[in-house]
Amino acid sequence: MNHRRTAALACSVAGAVIVALDGTVLTVAQPTLRHDLAASYSQVQWTSTGYLVAVASLLVFAGRLGDRYGHRWLFAGGMLGFGAASAGIGLAPGIGWMIALRVAQGVCGALLQPATLGMLRATFPPDRLGMPLAVRTSAIGVAAAAGPVVGGALVAGLGWRAVFFLNIGPALLFGALALALPGREPAPAPRLRLDVPGALLLAAALGCAVHTLVALPDPGRAGPVTPAVTGVVAAVAAAAFVRHERRAEHPLLPPDVVGSAAVGSAVGVLVAASAALSGTLFVLTYVLQDTLGLNPFQSALRSLPLAALMVLAAAVCPVLLRRVGARRTTVAAMAVLALGVLVLARATGAPALCTGFALLGAGFGTVMVAATQVVVRQAAVGSAGVAGGLQQTAMNVGPALGVAAATTLRGLGGGAGLPLAVLAGVAGAGAVAGRVLPGRAHAPGADGRGPRPPAGAVREAVPVFPRDHEA
Repeated sequence: MNHRRTAALACSVAGAVIVALDGTVLTVAQPTLRHDLAASYSQVQWTSTGYLVAVASLLVFAGRLGDRYGHRWLFAGGMLGFGAASAGIGLAPGIGWMIALRVAQGVCGALLQPATLGMLRATFPPDRLGMPLAVRTSAIGVAAAAGPVVGGALVAGLGWRAVFFLNIGPALLFGALALALPGREPAPAPRLRLDVPGALLLAAALGCAVHTLVALPDPGRAGPVTPAVTGVVAAVAAAAFVRHERRAEHPLLPPDVVGSAAVGSAVGVLVAASAALSGTLFVLTYVLQDTLGLNPFQSALRSLPLAALMVLAAAVCPVLLRRVGARRTTVAAMAVLALGVLVLARATGAPALCTGFALLGAGFGTVMVAATQVVVRQAAVGSAGVAGGLQQTAMNVGPALGVAAATTLRGLGGGAGLPLAVLAGVAGAGAVAGRVLPGRAHAPGADGRGPRPPAGAVREAVPVFPRDHEA
C-alpha cells in the first residue's frame, strides 16, 4: 500500500472513530452535565437530538459537495470544525450554548462522514475496497466498545467536560493530515452542479423524520414542535423532493447511484441492520439492569462478545465477498443478526447472553462491510460522496427507527419479548432485501484477475425519478 492510500485510510478510520466515540461517551456524560448545568431532561435530550437532526439533514448534500470540491477538503474542514466545536462545548457556560454547539458539531460531522468513504473510493480500486472498509468497520467496533469505558473514566476522574476535550487533538491532527495528503483526487465532472433546492428539500425531509423518530416515544419532551407536526412536514418535503428530482437537470441524487437496484437494496439492508441492533441494545440495557439486576459494569462484560465478534467478522468479510459474493454474505449475516436477537429475547444466564451478543456482532460486522462495499463500489468516483452520504444517512436513520420502535413497543406492556420479536423481524426483512444484491462476480476484472474497466466507468443506470418528459 502506497503512502497516499495509507494516509487516506488513516484519515477515514480516524474520522469514523471520533464520531463513534463522541456519541457513546456523551451518553455516559449526560447525567453529570445535567446536574452541573442545572438543565432539564428535555434540554439534555436536545444535546443528542440537535446533533442527530443536523447530521441527518446534511449528509447527502455534504457528500455532493465532496464530489464537487474534493473529499479531503470536506474531510479536513469537517474534522477541524468538529474539534473546534468540541472545544467550545467543553467550555460552554450553560445548556443553551451546549445545544447550539452540538448542532454546529453535527454540521461538521455531516461534512466529514461521507468524505471518510469518498476518500477510500477515490484512492482504492473498486476490487480492493474490501480491506479498507473492513479496517474501518473494525475500528468502529472497538470505539463502540471502548466509548462507555473511556467516557466513564473521564467523567469520574476529570469531569464531563473532559469528554469533549478528548476530541480536539485527534481532530486537529487528522484534519491537518488530510490537507497534506500527496497527490490529487480525480477532477470533478465538468458539468457537475449543486442542486441546492433539492438539498434543502431533502434536508427538511430527513431532519424532520429523525426528529419525529426521536421524539415519538416521549412526545411530552419534544418541546413546542410535536412529532405529529414534524412527521407531516417530513412527508410533504419528501414528496416535494421526489417531484423536484424528476424535473431537475442536475439532480442531487445522480442516476448511477440512486437508480441502481443494488444500491437501494444495500441502503435498505443497512437501515434494517442498524435498527435491529440499536433497538435490541436499547431493550437489553433495561433487561440486564432492571430485570436481571446486573450493575452497568456487569452488563458491559456480558456485551463484550458483541465488539469482539464485530471486529472479527469485519476482518473475515472481504474473504467471504470474494468467495460467495455480496448477496449470500449479506443474507446469511442478516439471518445471524436475527438469530442473535431471538437468543437474547430468551436469555437469562451469562452463557446465553454472551452467545446472543456474539451473534449480533458477527452479523452486524459482516453486514456493515458487505453492504457498504456495494454502495461505494457501485458508484462512479465522481459520485462517491453522494454514495457515502446515503450510507451514512442509513446508519443515522436506522438507529433512530430501532430505538423509537423498541420504546413504543415496550410501552405497550408485555416486557422485552414483543419489541425483540419485532426487531428480529426487521432483521429478517433486511435478509429479504439483501437478495437483490449482486452475487459472486465472474466478469473480467471483477475478481482482480482480469483487466478492469476504466476507474470512472459506470454501467448505465435507470433513474429512480424518471423525468417528466420520459414518463
